[in-house]
Amino acid sequence: MATKGQKFKNYTQGIKEEILRKYFEEYVPTTALSEEYGISKKTIQNWIYKSKQGKDILVDHRQFSSGRPKKNDEDIDYKERYEILKKYQAFLKAQREKK
Repeated sequence: MATKGQKFKNYTQGIKEEILRKYFEEYVPTTALSEEYGISKKTIQNWIYKSKQGKDILVDHRQFSSGRPKKNDEDIDYKERYEILKKYQAFLKAQREKK
């Protein structure tokens, strides 16, 4: 998993195509390709997997947004939320008094 501030390496189309050509046409193993180009074996395996699936390896498929979607300030009705909280506090107070 990516960490905050992590930098990702970008590889040119030519390098990717050359590595895939060597893998598929010359049957060079991923370990040898990794050592030759200084690219991690897992990265090369991902390119191979994507090319077998018919995906474009030049397109970055990572998701850049995660977590809860952000709301605009105009979508938030603070008065309504305040009223709900007041009612909830009154409810909790009544529950405590029953005990």
